[in-house]
Amino acid sequence: MELLLPPLDRDAASPMYDQLYDTLRAAILDQHLQPGVKLPSTREMCSQLSVSRNTVLEAFARLQAEGYVEGRVGSGTYVTQDLPDALLSARSVSTRESAPSVETMISERGRQIVESDPLPIRPWSRLRPFYPGIPSFELFPLKVWRQLVDRHITPARAADLFHYGASEGLPQLREAIAAYVGASRRVKCTPDQVLVVAGTQQAVDLAARVLLDPGDAVWMEDPGWQCARSAFLAAGAELVPVPIDDDGFDLDAARRRRPGARLAHVTPSHQFPLGPTMGLVRRLQLLDWASSSGTWILEDDYDSEFRYAGQPLPALQGLDTAGRVIYTGTFSKVLFPALRIGYLVAPDALVEPFRAAHALANRHVPAVDQAVLADFLAEGHFIRHLRRVRAAYGERQQLMLERVRDRLPDILEVAPDPAGMHLVAWLPPGVDDTSMAEAAAEAEISAPPLSYYSIESPKRGALVLGYAGVTPAQIKFGIRRLADVLRSALGTT
Repeated sequence: MELLLPPLDRDAASPMYDQLYDTLRAAILDQHLQPGVKLPSTREMCSQLSVSRNTVLEAFARLQAEGYVEGRVGSGTYVTQDLPDALLSARSVSTRESAPSVETMISERGRQIVESDPLPIRPWSRLRPFYPGIPSFELFPLKVWRQLVDRHITPARAADLFHYGASEGLPQLREAIAAYVGASRRVKCTPDQVLVVAGTQQAVDLAARVLLDPGDAVWMEDPGWQCARSAFLAAGAELVPVPIDDDGFDLDAARRRRPGARLAHVTPSHQFPLGPTMGLVRRLQLLDWASSSGTWILEDDYDSEFRYAGQPLPALQGLDTAGRVIYTGTFSKVLFPALRIGYLVAPDALVEPFRAAHALANRHVPAVDQAVLADFLAEGHFIRHLRRVRAAYGERQQLMLERVRDRLPDILEVAPDPAGMHLVAWLPPGVDDTSMAEAAAEAEISAPPLSYYSIESPKRGALVLGYAGVTPAQIKFGIRRLADVLRSALGTT
């Protein structure tokens, strides 16, 4: 057949064989060249377009590689009967028309995981002021960290750190963690009881996998950490919300609501998000319950490093004489979230089950990061950084209190907290905290509502305001903007 092709642009940026490819492909897709039609010979195209034979051969080779044409020995080059674009289009349409529903695609456990999503997209979930739980990045000793990384990224270390490692973690990091929690939190453990995990979230998930069967009851602080709640729901557990009083976890209420719980998840050092510390008497009562009933306590010590007044009580685990407490902590909130290194201290009887579950879920945390963190701890850099940020966070909390009281004395009620990285700002009675959080999000302020962390509706709404990862200038600007938003939403001046 005779095919009239437009001339190629010799001054164009793209090579002439690309131009010829595009022209022929367009002619095929527009069906100017029908399936099964023979293309002009390379000699004819060279003559018509005044190009070299290599240019034509290059264009033909690309068309053939992508399935638009096929060569027949001794006969020439033909447009294929089944074009790749048509096949892809047909497959896409077919998939959409015949796609099964989510319910028929996944298992019952898969459905529970989807429904228990710990990090659903919410207007206030973007990482901006005042999203809670974020440390200060500008105070992080980046130079020191980089030097430690360079120390381990060497050919001599590659044989050890670039290979598969032990699922329980590097021995030197487990030793450093055991020494640290023993000295700072009076946790009683040996390095053999320490399991290095990908943050507290994985520690809770492993506990749910190892300790719970579908239908088992779990006592949950209410309000409490929503990611732990999701892990237990995904395991098929029955959540039993337990209210918080001035002494933290209300053990009497828990017993009344569901005496036969299999596990209790608690934050005794600094309840999340309300902040009270569990007193010694209640700690002993909780331990006695676990010992006498043969059940478990999962102690989440998520921010015990940040205390600005008085001495913290020792970890609940340090009081345990019956081996019923699983203790978890994290470095993500002290250093930086992307580090994704936490730890789980297991009773002797649970060390091997947790190790096996971790090997199945994650094999091990990246070894280079573990080696760097081990040196960071052992050489004193961690303690020096902790002292620095603790002082800065205390100042930021004070600034947050001053600004809220100055700008919003009639709308938000805040009180100093002797520990932590956030404040709870109580709204006037009857004000919906979710709508206030959504209004703040429209103004680029992330202030999650207390109801987001609650199983049962809280008696009074509040906003959770993180201050640790917010500079003083951002606190001043953010509170001013939050004040404008809340006054506009509530119709006050």
